[in-house]
Amino acid sequence: MEKDLDKVVDEIMATPQINGCIVADHQGLCLAAKGTAHVDSAGIIVAISEQACKIHPNLKPPTVCLETDKKLCLVQRHGTITGAIFKLRT
Repeated sequence: MEKDLDKVVDEIMATPQINGCIVADHQGLCLAAKGTAHVDSAGIIVAISEQACKIHPNLKPPTVCLETDKKLCLVQRHGTITGAIFKLRT
């Protein structure tokens, strides 16, 4: 499974404008991190996703977008796995 996860993260990182990617389990344990994504942010990413899910608990987990002038952070949860992609704005 680890090889499959590394392959997916590498594919994401090969996408233009993507400069970081992190994947964490439901407890906030970092499963993979590349680029500008720091392993210490895994728990925060999971917490953001969990709080967003509380807005409409009967719907599928929302995608959370955090924006600055130069960057975007997209957070998405799927089952017990949460991922975040860090992207440069164009």
